[in-house]
Amino acid sequence: MEIVMPKMGESVTEGTIIKWFKNVGDSIEEDEIIFEISTDKVDTEVPSPMKGTLTSIKVPEGDTVEVGTVVATVDENGSVKVDKKVEETVTEEQLNVPVPPFENTATKIETKRSGNVTEIAMPKMGESVMEGTIIKWFKKVGDTVNKDETIFEISTDKVDTEVPSPVEGTVSEILVAEQETVEVGTVVAKISSTNGSEVKSSQPEVKVKVIEEVQPAPHTMHEVIADNVVNTTSIKQERSGSSSFFSPLVLNIAKKENISFDELNNIRGTGLNGRVTKKDVLKFIEKRITGTEKTQPKVQESRTVLPQAPKPPVKFEPGTGITRIPMDNIRQKIMQYMVNSRDTSVHVTAMLEVDITKIYNFLKKNKEKISTENGIKLTYMAFIADACVKALKAYPLVNSTIEGSTILQKNFVNLGIAVSMEPNGLIVPNIKGAEQRNILGLAKAINDLAYNARNKKLSPDDITNGTFTITNYGVFGTIFGTPIINQPEVAILGVGTVVKKPVVIEIDGADVIAIRPTMALTLSHDHRLVDGMLGGLFLKYLKDTLESFNENIF
Repeated sequence: MEIVMPKMGESVTEGTIIKWFKNVGDSIEEDEIIFEISTDKVDTEVPSPMKGTLTSIKVPEGDTVEVGTVVATVDENGSVKVDKKVEETVTEEQLNVPVPPFENTATKIETKRSGNVTEIAMPKMGESVMEGTIIKWFKKVGDTVNKDETIFEISTDKVDTEVPSPVEGTVSEILVAEQETVEVGTVVAKISSTNGSEVKSSQPEVKVKVIEEVQPAPHTMHEVIADNVVNTTSIKQERSGSSSFFSPLVLNIAKKENISFDELNNIRGTGLNGRVTKKDVLKFIEKRITGTEKTQPKVQESRTVLPQAPKPPVKFEPGTGITRIPMDNIRQKIMQYMVNSRDTSVHVTAMLEVDITKIYNFLKKNKEKISTENGIKLTYMAFIADACVKALKAYPLVNSTIEGSTILQKNFVNLGIAVSMEPNGLIVPNIKGAEQRNILGLAKAINDLAYNARNKKLSPDDITNGTFTITNYGVFGTIFGTPIINQPEVAILGVGTVVKKPVVIEIDGADVIAIRPTMALTLSHDHRLVDGMLGGLFLKYLKDTLESFNENIF
């Protein structure tokens, strides 16, 4: 059976083999991890779809291939047919050592370079990533470094990540300073593998191969956001007993069995480097059923409480000078995306106020009960999301994108929920198939997306193919704003804070003044497609839907 490079997201067209966990001739169990890949969206492990013997490895570690490319073959009958393609990528003459069968070429290069200087290059973190910025050096010239020990941290427009050393040795030279940005492939440091003494390599071809082998430590794609609101120190302490990286298979089982991330982190992993495997999770489930493991039925309750990191007080020191603060890579990319959206869409903004008395009273009466019975934190956002889905069905042009002179009207609703990430980040994961969910289903999805975004648990699918976005700046007390459209969508809804204010209402034919909880909704729309009339009708539909809420639907 052929094993191919999997597709890890709508826009992902290629992947890089980070590591092979099996050699040619090894036996493999079904769902056992056989290799790890990296794409411009995510790093993940790939399990075997069948039981058998690994008969060939067609793509060595460090190579990047297109989605669908055959990377290995597995024989169900257990017979081994050796594939020599990997071994032939570096010849015996180049290495000047015998090449034993079934060994990975990349490993050969790293272990046969005693006495040489290994050049460390700026790694490529995605197909569209052309450069990276050195954030921090963890080693200085003269320091010893172990293989796989972190030597520096980089930032790109896709991810912030730490880069480990591919060899053991001594840092002999640092060529790029902190906060400098260089192109992918640029040599940033050199490591001597013989007591710190430099010995020039006589095999440049092999040196190039070593540069290709520099791979970042496994991280998720949403680490493009700087820091999140959860105390990262406490997270690292909680995860110190187990792996913080879980394969899609493990996460899928955990989701079906209502296993929280806290529980996953407490499972003792038997896989490579202590990683949790399918067998570990199934064993945990079995123990939980028999009562030997404590259960955690209210998964959602544990997710809704995110401890806030302490904020240092802002100090202003008077003076005549100017403090120059260089933008970090994340802020520069956000700036570029916002300018691109401004220059792409013709932004028009409309705003109206909504009387949410019925929803306000319903939440006041039933919020705690719903949380206790369903483990779901119900907020105004779920009702707004539900109203948006209904409005998008009524006015589907708002649920479209523009491709040249063609309108691509989407017959599904992938609802984006903007999640703020302290201190200065933002990410928009999507509720896929939002039109198929009720209010409680949307509330659960919103809670999950917010938790996963702030705890770096999003999958590639969560952040692709959105059709409409909601941004809730009201959570910070903002009454209304003019949000910028999330490209390539044609509209975005801004949600203001709930304010009690005097309004004029009609009772028995007479106008009276009453105190009502109100909320401002702002629609920024692309006037190339959504004109004032369509935008106004869409907002009016939202207002009518929210104000006519019927609590009997629950």
